[in-house]
Amino acid sequence: MKRILGVAAAVCATAALTGPAVAGAATNTGMSSIPAPGGTLELHATADCVQAQGRCFFNTQMNLLTPQGPIGFPQEFWARQTITLRSTDRSVWQEVSYSAPTGAPPETKGANINNVLSRSFKAVSGNEISVTYFGGGPLERFRTDGVAVQTDWATGKPTTEAGFIVCSNVQVVYSGVNFTTPAACAQTTFS
Repeated sequence: MKRILGVAAAVCATAALTGPAVAGAATNTGMSSIPAPGGTLELHATADCVQAQGRCFFNTQMNLLTPQGPIGFPQEFWARQTITLRSTDRSVWQEVSYSAPTGAPPETKGANINNVLSRSFKAVSGNEISVTYFGGGPLERFRTDGVAVQTDWATGKPTTEAGFIVCSNVQVVYSGVNFTTPAACAQTTFS
């Protein structure tokens, strides 16, 4: 009887010390914030890679967090956001299309949509998107989303073997405010 109780106690102790099983998630989010007049400026980044589609989806959102919740920015607002997309494997480059702001037609090079100017810069192992905002507005105006297909340099074919990283930071100017946020980064792999 003592032996059975001893084994039962050992099993219970092991179960208590072992965390629950976690499935490998393909979505990851990151957030950075900095105090600003009227609240806290938040920058969010999300990465989601879908194995069945062979592509990664990303989005970034900038907002001012107030006691009433997240809001957009005042009309005198100006900002330059940099979004960097890359792989965990340096021999993989990103083929990217994006919408800035969200809901705009997808772009691969750049556009001017209602004074939201954007430009995409390709690099050897990544892609950088620059988005410049002239004027304030609602939350939707400060959201960028897109799709990245990771491509292997050696074969020229899409690959799902490497991880995906999206990072963003923003320089903000309005009402006597002039600062740069810390980077918000998200990293994931294919599900």
